[in-house]
This record gives sequence, C-alpha cells and structure tokens, in this order.
Amino acid sequence: MKHLLLLFALMPLSGAAPNPGGRVEYIGGTLADLPTGTGGRLEVTDASHLVFTNKQRKLDVPYPSINLLEYGQKADRRYLAAVLVSPVFLLSKKRDHFLTIGYADAEGHQQALVLKVEKRDLRPVLASLEARTGLRVTFQDNEARKAAWGSK
Repeated sequence: MKHLLLLFALMPLSGAAPNPGGRVEYIGGTLADLPTGTGGRLEVTDASHLVFTNKQRKLDVPYPSINLLEYGQKADRRYLAAVLVSPVFLLSKKRDHFLTIGYADAEGHQQALVLKVEKRDLRPVLASLEARTGLRVTFQDNEARKAAWGSK
C-alpha cells in the first residue's frame, strides 16, 4: 500500500505531464497544401506564436496577426447508435466543436483555419487564445457560448 501511494505521489515528477494545447482536426480554410481531415495539435503556450503541428507540417501564426476567433458547434442525433444499440441514443446528441481562426499571413493576405477541437481541450484553447491575442472569441449562437464557457 505504501508503494502504491509513493507511486501516485511521484507521478507528477515523472515528466508525464500533458502537453499543453489541444487535439484538433483541420476541417478547411485557405491552406491548399493541408488536406481536409488532417489531425494535429494546436499549441497555445508559445509566447509569440500559435503553432499547428502534425507529422507533415508545422504552421506558426504570430498572435498579433490573428484577427478573428470564432467558435461554433454542430449537434447531431446519434441515429446509427440508436439503430444498432438502443433507441435511448435518440435522446442524446453528439456535438462537434469548431474553431475558426482568421489571420494575416506574412504577405498581408487574409487566411483562415477551421478546426474541429476535442471537447476536453476546448476551454483551455479558447482561454489561451483570448489571453495571447487580446481578442474575444465570438460565438455563433447562445448554445455555443454555453458549451464553451458554461452558463454565462
């Protein structure tokens, strides 16, 4: 029992801390060389740049060049699960969380990233982006605002 408690006490020191940022999927935007559906990480801990990384690419966007942060969601009934498992699934909804980031590239052209963000990563990513850019996230509707911040 003592060994088990010691193991749990030392876990934070083992370097197993989660990597700050969020798991995202590139849904669309102006990046022609990044295929739709490409997964990656959105890192928001750098003091000067937002960083999107995956196995094929690394994109650095300076925070001052970001001029739009918009959050929305899409809710779908779980029809397939209702048919295959139980009709009770018709009562539940699956929500996808989308973040649009608008920015000016090095040549001054407006660019956009539309990312699907994992639910558990949503609040930290939005809060960090607001803090780093000085912008407020705009919401597509009240349901999106409630999903992101709770019942504000």
